[in-house]
Amino acid sequence: MTFELSSNTQAILLLTAPLMAGRGKPSVKPLAAGEYRRLARRLREQQRQPADLLEPGAREIVSGCRVELDSERLAQLLGRGFLLAQAVERWRTRAIWVLSRADADYPRRLKQRLGEDAPPVLYGCGDAAIPGTGGLAVVGSRNVHEALIQYTEDVGRLAASAGRSLVSGGARGVDRAAMRGALDAGGRVAGVLADGLEKAAMLREHREALMERRLVLISPYDPAARFQVGHAMQRNKLIYALSDAALVVNSDYGKGGTWAGAVEQLGKLKLVPIHVRANGEVGKGLQGLLERGAKPWPEPETPEALEEILDAAADEGPGALGRQGLRPLFEQRD
Repeated sequence: MTFELSSNTQAILLLTAPLMAGRGKPSVKPLAAGEYRRLARRLREQQRQPADLLEPGAREIVSGCRVELDSERLAQLLGRGFLLAQAVERWRTRAIWVLSRADADYPRRLKQRLGEDAPPVLYGCGDAAIPGTGGLAVVGSRNVHEALIQYTEDVGRLAASAGRSLVSGGARGVDRAAMRGALDAGGRVAGVLADGLEKAAMLREHREALMERRLVLISPYDPAARFQVGHAMQRNKLIYALSDAALVVNSDYGKGGTWAGAVEQLGKLKLVPIHVRANGEVGKGLQGLLERGAKPWPEPETPEALEEILDAAADEGPGALGRQGLRPLFEQRD
């Protein structure tokens, strides 16, 4: 993956990224997701692209967009070229790449399935092709007993044996167990992080898999960002959007990111089939997800059985899971 940024990506970073580069709060508040979404929509309507805002006459372009954004704030954001250069150099030394929705290598699944809600920017380290391979999403709680850790590692190993990618969130507990099982078995893994990409990319335990292009760590948040509950909630939809089917190993009932993410998929987005563990005591959380439309996990024991599950889910496609919950499919150049 190249470290060169396209003009569109530079503009999107200037508008939306905090560009912390190890600092505290940004000097000017970047555009929130909704603000950038409105601006990008108006730019498309004018047959413009973000890179045009780096050229002379940017104020006139923004004025023509008729969005309720302070022009001085936009000018300050677009004028952060030095901060961007510093941030890019910091990312480069840590082997962190950046893709925007305007880049051809941006995961197509995210644009197709999330539409305008796809993150404007993705930061990553490792093989950027892995997020486009689909596979099995495995999610669950941070605090679980050892038997579930072993169970989850076995699921990861089975995915690797089937030659399918594993997608998870990189948090302690179920997420890391699934990723560890897949990587130990030589599989491919996409870890979608809510924070700490910069630190995760430097961990010794990730180094070999990153260098062998079997692991990619991605995040829609600044590589130096700290943990926020809202970020963890939002990244859940990325995990599901990048997969063919999902397994919820365990969940609290009515609370927590695992519950919220699964309920959102079952009731609103409906991007992939949601399965819940059927092995052992399932508990109130998993039972609650079953009552909301989740499927019992068939508990496949062979790579061939897992492949059948994922192939069937991929054949259904997101449209077959509820077209009303799917954003329009279109390619965004912003």
